[in-house]
Amino acid sequence: MRFKQLVMGAAFAVAAAQPAFAEDVAICYNCPPEWADWGGQLKNIARDLKIDVPQDNKNSGQTLSQLLAEKDNPVADVAYYGVSFGIKAKEEGVVADYKPANFDKIPDGLKDPEGAWFAIHSGTIGLFVNTEALGGAPVPQSWSDLLKPEYKGMVGYLDPSSAFVGYAGAVAINRAMGGSLDDFTPGIEFFKKLKANDPIVPKQTAYARVLSGEIPILIDYDFNAYRAKYKDEANVAFVIPTEGTVAVPYVMSLVKNGPHADNGKKVLDYVMSDAGQAHWANAFLRPVIASAMSPEASEKFLPAAEYERSQPVDYAKMAEVQAGFGERYLSEVR
Repeated sequence: MRFKQLVMGAAFAVAAAQPAFAEDVAICYNCPPEWADWGGQLKNIARDLKIDVPQDNKNSGQTLSQLLAEKDNPVADVAYYGVSFGIKAKEEGVVADYKPANFDKIPDGLKDPEGAWFAIHSGTIGLFVNTEALGGAPVPQSWSDLLKPEYKGMVGYLDPSSAFVGYAGAVAINRAMGGSLDDFTPGIEFFKKLKANDPIVPKQTAYARVLSGEIPILIDYDFNAYRAKYKDEANVAFVIPTEGTVAVPYVMSLVKNGPHADNGKKVLDYVMSDAGQAHWANAFLRPVIASAMSPEASEKFLPAAEYERSQPVDYAKMAEVQAGFGERYLSEVR
């Protein structure tokens, strides 16, 4: 209980430093301001709902671990994570059923039927490249290119045993190398080879490190690269590797017995509202409500022909085998 009080005290301290029009609070795990323009969305929520949602820089794995640790005394009200973690959160009984605004418009397969988790947007895995930091090397066009000596020390990927984007990248690479969700050996062998090329492996979003040139090539989502190009006006490129990739959704849940459940529900309704979905589209994500994607936003993406190299994946199976892959990665690669 003491831990909960300390965390809540810190949350209110953060809330007090936020804009004056925010009068109430909801706690979201994994709402990082530098990721998917959560920073902008949280400002919109504060402005329109008068609810402050403090920024939070967890990754998906850390979010689920925290929810499990606090199961008897929840601190968070809502959670945001990769789809496989949302599926696991339901299995672990740490989230509640809730059907937000526009729930009926979410395609089947992108939501739990009872609302334990539901997609809010999706991204496509590829190569987020700072073209000025390549030292004269060409922009890589394939997964296999990353193993070349000319990219030694230049490639980054988020820890796939913890961060969902890292795991999604591993799924994409494994399938591109001939593997499947039943056989991760080709992917493990790829990461072993990449290890010899001195990759950089952070646990949290590394957007700023790409812009600074510290990580010239990051295995990441298209929306981060488009944001860098169109919002930050950086010299970057996004590449969908020639061998193929995956597109995966990010989902949200209402935390079971959260301390500000009513506010949590309002936040989820806002994120899934027409205005909330349009915000994601303008942040270069594909909103789960397709009608929220304007022609102007679509024009910022690579041509549709490039996205044809992105194939669907069985998200339930992806969640089922995630722990096994993580164990293999930790024991055989890291």
